[in-house]
Amino acid sequence: MAIKVKNGAIKINLSGISRFPYLYLVFSIVFAIFVLGPPFLGFQFGPYPLMHVADVLDIFTALVILPLYWLMFRSRGDTTSLRQNLVFVVFAAFWALGKGMHLAANSIDNLITLKGLQSGDIYNLVYFYDETLGHYLWHFGVIGLSALLIYRESHDSLSMATAKTKSNIAAGIIYGFVFFAMVVEGTTVDMGLPFSVLALILIAVWNRTKLSQRPLTILFLIGYSLALVLFIIWGVWHQGFPGFFEAGIL
Repeated sequence: MAIKVKNGAIKINLSGISRFPYLYLVFSIVFAIFVLGPPFLGFQFGPYPLMHVADVLDIFTALVILPLYWLMFRSRGDTTSLRQNLVFVVFAAFWALGKGMHLAANSIDNLITLKGLQSGDIYNLVYFYDETLGHYLWHFGVIGLSALLIYRESHDSLSMATAKTKSNIAAGIIYGFVFFAMVVEGTTVDMGLPFSVLALILIAVWNRTKLSQRPLTILFLIGYSLALVLFIIWGVWHQGFPGFFEAGIL
């Protein structure tokens, strides 16, 4: 990474980050912690018992993960078009809006459930923000950012000899499982499954050559391939796509 000041403007060159071999693995691990962690932290937060520890973790989700998305977005060089930057901001806004909506509504839903008030308009509205609108906005942001990252790397001329695939394969496996889990439990399979297919098609079309020089694309190729396989297995096994709690696994 290099920082240059010219004519009063600060220019940050992040191209060196692309050569940090564990950036994408770090992203996938952090993604897994913040997405899969909350269901196992559903106990009261001591300093403020109306909240769960899961809520506290969720507060930091967008604050930690979105900067990692940005680092990956800029990792192929310091030149991005205005259109690409705007697209990133829009999808990041969907990501943060959906996640924040889900966080607040889910926390309120936990309290409503504890008080035995699982009926009426208030409960229905909270449930809608939690399980429907919040999930769809958030997962749309996840899908949109991954599509943008695939597009950016696939259309970038920066040459990189990166077939050091061990960390990229591990990152892809982690990301694929987490994406499958969040989509199934979030009941957004009607959006997540078709995009898994679309992502593989886009990768095939945009990466007929130099795939070994595109580590981020390798991550998503492995990730969405695994997610698609898991979707098929889960759908056949359960003759549908119930969430993990509904299926009795959690």
